Amino acid sequence: MKAKQTSPKKADSTAEQVFLKLRNYCVYQERSQLEVRLKCKELGIKKELTETLLVKLLDENFLNEERFALHYAGGKFRIKKWGKVKIKQGLMQKGVSAYCIKKALGAIPNSEYQATLKKLLVQKSKLLHESNPLKKKAQLQKFALSKGFEGYLVNELLGEEEDF
Repeated sequence: MKAKQTSPKKADSTAEQVFLKLRNYCVYQERSQLEVRLKCKELGIKKELTETLLVKLLDENFLNEERFALHYAGGKFRIKKWGKVKIKQGLMQKGVSAYCIKKALGAIPNSEYQATLKKLLVQKSKLLHESNPLKKKAQLQKFALSKGFEGYLVNELLGEEEDF
């Protein structure tokens, strides 16, 4: 019996099919390189082919780490109302470079950032039924920190405002 050999055309067509699948994966929403690597692993693609496909996706601009970081940070801030600490942690988990993280966090306007924090604190304050003002401020602080806002900023805002 002869061993079956894979023809080069078949291997090329398979690589092209995988590329199209990954391209569509990246077109659907912005992806980090780590997410694409995990997708390749899920599809059972070998490391050599994965690297080749990543380079091709980068060259054709279907994959862009800076663009991903900007979209991720903007979405988590505007939709989920996350603070910069939590956004930074999320980007680090996605394998984004420190440069892109810094650029993405810098794209969030400070005035909008502080206004969002204040709005969240006012909303949360209305939901709390604590009569002791110190305990109430501690609960608000814990809430804001869990949303990923910086401690100094939370303390500064809670110290200034008497609305809470």
